[in-house]
Amino acid sequence: MSSTYLYGANVHANGIRQHYLRFADSAETSRQPMVLIPGITSPAITWRFVAERLGQHFDTYVLDVRGRGLSSTGPELDYDTDTCADDVIAFIDALGLSNVILAGHSMGARFALRAMSRGAKGIDKLVLIDPPVSGPGRREYPSKLPWYVDSIRDCTRGADIETMRHYCPTWSDEQLRLRAEWLHTCFEPAIVQAFEEFHSVDIHQDFPGIKVPTLLMCAGKGGVIQDEDRAEIRTLLPTIRISTAEQAGHMIPWDDFDGFFAAFEDFLGTQR
Repeated sequence: MSSTYLYGANVHANGIRQHYLRFADSAETSRQPMVLIPGITSPAITWRFVAERLGQHFDTYVLDVRGRGLSSTGPELDYDTDTCADDVIAFIDALGLSNVILAGHSMGARFALRAMSRGAKGIDKLVLIDPPVSGPGRREYPSKLPWYVDSIRDCTRGADIETMRHYCPTWSDEQLRLRAEWLHTCFEPAIVQAFEEFHSVDIHQDFPGIKVPTLLMCAGKGGVIQDEDRAEIRTLLPTIRISTAEQAGHMIPWDDFDGFFAAFEDFLGTQR
C-alpha cells in the first residue's frame, strides 16, 4: 500500500495556530473531506496509521487539538469544551471545507458533538468513537487522571518505550515509540481540564439537536459506554446508529485495527 500522507500544515483559526496532517490519494484530493479529532493525549501524528487507510477513500485531515502536538499551547489559552469545539468549527471554515464527515475519538468525539450544537456548518455525517459519557451525577470515566499526568511527566523528562509499556502494555513497539516521542507536547493543564470536564460537562444535552446521520462506535471492552448509555443515547437521538468493536478497548484502532474499520459498517458509504 502506498502512503496517502500529503503534508502537515498550520492554519490560523479561532485565534490560534491549528496544526493538522492531511492524508489523501494525491490524484483524488477532490474526494469527500473527513476531519478527525483525536483524544485527550493523542497528537495528530499518533493517528497516522489510521489516517493512512482513511486517506485511501477520503480527503482526511487529522487535527492537533490546542495544547497538543504542534498547535498553539501555553497558559494564556483556554482549554474548555466550548472553546475546543469552536476550534473545530473555525478549522473547517478556515479551510473552506464542505460536505464533511466529522469524526472524533474519546475527548475528540465530545468536541465534535459540541461543535454540532454550537453551529458547525457543512457537516454531512458525524462519527462519535467511544466518547466519555460521564458528567454531573453520572458514572465516572473509568480511566484515572494520574495515568495521563504521570505519563506526560515521564515523557517530559525523556522516556523510552519500556517506560511507555508500563502505561500501554498491549501496544506495539512502534506505537510506544511514537507516544514516547510526542506525549511531552501535551500541555498538562489542558489535559487536566479536559479530564475534569469529562465529569463536569454533560454532553447528553447535545444529542437531540443533531440533524445529520450519526454513528456511535463503542469499544466492546472499554467500559466507557455501557448498555444503559446506549439506551439513553438512542432515546435522545432515535436516528443514531450504534456499532461495537467487540474485541477492542477504548483505544479501538490500537487494540483491533481491522475491527475498528469493520465497526463503521456501511456508514461511510465506501468499501474500507
